[in-house]
Amino acid sequence: MNIFSLFFNFHIISLLVVPSYIDLLPLRSVGRKLLGLIALALDLDEGFFEQIGALNDPSAVVRLLRYPGEVISSDVESYGASAHSDYGMVTLLSTDGVPGLQACRDKSRRPRVWEDVAGIRGAFIVNIGDMMERWSNGLFRSTLHRVMPVGKERYSVVFFLDPNPDCNVECLESCCSETCPPRFPPILAGDYIKERFRLTYDS
Repeated sequence: MNIFSLFFNFHIISLLVVPSYIDLLPLRSVGRKLLGLIALALDLDEGFFEQIGALNDPSAVVRLLRYPGEVISSDVESYGASAHSDYGMVTLLSTDGVPGLQACRDKSRRPRVWEDVAGIRGAFIVNIGDMMERWSNGLFRSTLHRVMPVGKERYSVVFFLDPNPDCNVECLESCCSETCPPRFPPILAGDYIKERFRLTYDS
């Protein structure tokens, strides 16, 4: 068994036990290809994210998730996972086909409109992360999503591909102009992740 841990100086964020037969190299390869397509869509070289060092020593983390599925009778809406977006670049998600995952296309709209996300056998569900939204100045928006209980256990495997901690995340030149200035200040990837975890776990 291999033990993957993600530590920060003030928190142990997660401790995962992953069987050794789970090979992360194919997942990393898929992630790199996906980032290449995103770069092309932003009028950049296909290897842009490798060229700026985002993939020199990326954070590649697998989480094995189980949602119990019990529906609790209450006036308060219950969640398997409450509404959130992922912090990094891209996330690949494989599910067991049990429904419950929902996504919101327009995060700024009130009230929010949630749509069911159907799993496709043999395919990954892809989430855009917050750092990609910052790089692209909102052209690629991070995916706001949640999991609702449906009365049945739900299992999923999630692969987070995030830039190495010292990578500078700032608005790309192809994504801003005089009429569309940068919406987010530059920040190191590691500092952004730590701040997001601080806000999440200290609240």
